[in-house]
Amino acid sequence: MRPRVVATALVCASLGLLGAAPDTGAAPPLPARMADTGGGTQLITAEAPRAGSTSGTLTWWDLRNGRWTPAGSTPARFGAKGLVEGASRRQGTNTTPTGLYDLPYAFGVQPAPRGTSYAYRPVRESSWWCQDNKSRAYNRWTEPRPADCRAAESEHLLAYRAQYAYALVIGFNYHKPVRGRGAGIFLHVNGRGATAGCVSVSAGAMRALLSWARPWRRPHLAIGTTDGRTAITRY
Repeated sequence: MRPRVVATALVCASLGLLGAAPDTGAAPPLPARMADTGGGTQLITAEAPRAGSTSGTLTWWDLRNGRWTPAGSTPARFGAKGLVEGASRRQGTNTTPTGLYDLPYAFGVQPAPRGTSYAYRPVRESSWWCQDNKSRAYNRWTEPRPADCRAAESEHLLAYRAQYAYALVIGFNYHKPVRGRGAGIFLHVNGRGATAGCVSVSAGAMRALLSWARPWRRPHLAIGTTDGRTAITRY
């Protein structure tokens, strides 16, 4: 499904043509209701209706002149077992961790889309993501796979040509990895169904995101539910 991109200029022009005044009673945009957005001027939100959902909506936002404005929106998929609080997530549960995360770098089987400014690593035959809790390379990209990282406990990235055509690393459990919490959580292209814990969107949406994201604007990804204990506004 093609991403539904919201063009800010067109929205503003439409309001001008209609002579519509701002609705002061309208709810603030989602990022303005969040506890934290990461301190940057770009944000991606991945929102599911409830914790048990396997699908929802991903929206990317720009902060301009003090106001968050949507730059694009698309359907998203989550873990096959829904979403769970990131701080208590366990590896192998097929759940997507909720929370607010940075996006360290991008990678892909396909070349970086035109306009990509993120650091972009090409996937090669020797590219692996180590998920072995006993390895010193736990939750890291490795080339080649180190001897202490078992293949059965890792992902051979080239084996997922469709899903990893384009991807962004999500900073969940990345900077100071906790063993057993989870490894290899990405924002990537849709596969056949729900994910093993990642967030996925269409290939077109991933190309649009990579062309839009600017690392110097410090984009973050917020994952959560509409309300409840894992409400996205908590993060």
